[in-house]
Amino acid sequence: MPGFFSWISGFFSSPGPVAPTPEPRLLNPVQGPADAAAEENQWVQRLEEHLFCWLFDAPPSVLKQDIAGSAGILDQLGARLADHALEELPRQPLSLPMLMRALSDESSDRHRLSDIILGDPALTDQLLQIANSPYFRHGDQSIESVDQAIFVLGINGIRNVISAAVMRPMMVARNSREALFAQRVWRWGLTCGRSAELIARLQGQDSNAYFMVGLLPALSYMTLRREIHRIYRSRGTGSEPEPAVLRQALSRYQWVTSQLLANEWHLPPQYHAYLLAAERPVPGQQHTPLNDGMILGTREVLRHAHQRNLPEENLLKLVRLDEGQLAQVRGALLDMLAGGNRPHA
Repeated sequence: MPGFFSWISGFFSSPGPVAPTPEPRLLNPVQGPADAAAEENQWVQRLEEHLFCWLFDAPPSVLKQDIAGSAGILDQLGARLADHALEELPRQPLSLPMLMRALSDESSDRHRLSDIILGDPALTDQLLQIANSPYFRHGDQSIESVDQAIFVLGINGIRNVISAAVMRPMMVARNSREALFAQRVWRWGLTCGRSAELIARLQGQDSNAYFMVGLLPALSYMTLRREIHRIYRSRGTGSEPEPAVLRQALSRYQWVTSQLLANEWHLPPQYHAYLLAAERPVPGQQHTPLNDGMILGTREVLRHAHQRNLPEENLLKLVRLDEGQLAQVRGALLDMLAGGNRPHA
């Protein structure tokens, strides 16, 4: 995909700030006929507004406040992205390259995979916690070892647990100010990742890759939030960023940061391609699992949290799933979200 790589390399080699695209969207519908495009964009815009209200625990009026006085903050953030100089950018986990090679090698057995995981004590601890969490746990059986986790979940199941275990430490709140946002953005990321994974499986695509790619926007949100806080501290303002400033930062730079994370972690080219296809959907082409997964995952996590939401009839027009497929994916998401409310074992 030379067009893609020329675009991404051109962006990161730019000497100046990132030029924001007009009305950036994380939840991008693949538009059909021109007369329906404007209406679909309005539905998606409202869904995204509801998401930000929930993530920041703020009403729409607060998120729409004038931020003209903070334009320099956003410009500084854009310049850091353009220079590949985010101080809060999570570095590649040390064991990730070996894990990805082992998981992509069909000749790998569970003993080799177990040895790689056990070689990283921090990852081992995170993996067992994730495998025993209500989001991933199968039945009432407690998983007490890495080898047991791989045996119980299987190679496909353990791939998603590894993806979540690698990202989870980066999503843990550092202080009380981050706590609610971190908790909600992690739940949202897991739901979108699972939604994209299930849709990809229905379509015969790489479901595990879509699960990991579906987590990246949530990690980009946490990264951007922390970077904005760091910029505020460096300016000695002594104040907290306004929710409206954070909302604009996330909206403007979410896709760029997701691509930067994939680049920093040396993820395979197909991961970049999945992100690009979701960021810039082409009218008339088939929806990607990430497009539909983000929309459906966002709607279901908001519905489970009893938030303002996208009407059912509008959802059916935005995602290209038949009613049976939609019911199947939604059922799995609701089981996961309900499990997330149960106490941990």
